[in-house]
Amino acid sequence: MVGSFYERHILPHVIGCACGSRPIRRQRAKIVPQATGRVLELGIGGGLNLAFYDPAKVESVTGVDPSAELRKLAHGAPRPDGLNVTILAGEAESLPFDDATFDTITCTFTLCSVRSPQAALGEARRVLKPGGTLLFSEHGLSPDVRTQRWQMRLEPLWLPLAGGCHLTRPVSASIEAAGFVINHLETMYLPKTPSVLGWCEWGAAQPTRR
Repeated sequence: MVGSFYERHILPHVIGCACGSRPIRRQRAKIVPQATGRVLELGIGGGLNLAFYDPAKVESVTGVDPSAELRKLAHGAPRPDGLNVTILAGEAESLPFDDATFDTITCTFTLCSVRSPQAALGEARRVLKPGGTLLFSEHGLSPDVRTQRWQMRLEPLWLPLAGGCHLTRPVSASIEAAGFVINHLETMYLPKTPSVLGWCEWGAAQPTRR
């Protein structure tokens, strides 16, 4: 009962505060404005990316998220005038769209908390048009062995507090393993963020030919 109350009433606001921090907002601003055409956002959460889309370049944004509480926040999230947004219930691992539907998929701070990153990325590859782009910015497994050890120690304690957010999932390696070619990749520890939480990888990838 306590866990259910936390997940429904407290966790969405905890996630919103954490994912709306200044370092993470800066990461969103690097990635989201690159989106073009028909866009699918995996794990739209509270809609924190909506403010960064360029309606002159984007035909529509469709966001999916399994959390009703976060979707409610997303409906009220700030966005530029003229941005066409649809928010749907759904999981990244089982997308309710036809093959080759979207020009761009945005995935920001989502792969850490999905049930299966490989299934989610496989679905992303399926619904992307040939030549489409996956734009990503994700935190995950640090390349530093000492930090990795702390991530592994802390992850069991962190998971229930952060809504299933994992600390030890590799980012770019997972994307490549799912059938993408990364065209651009940057990495760093996010400023003013503990290193166990702050290793970030961001860039753009395209699906390999089927």
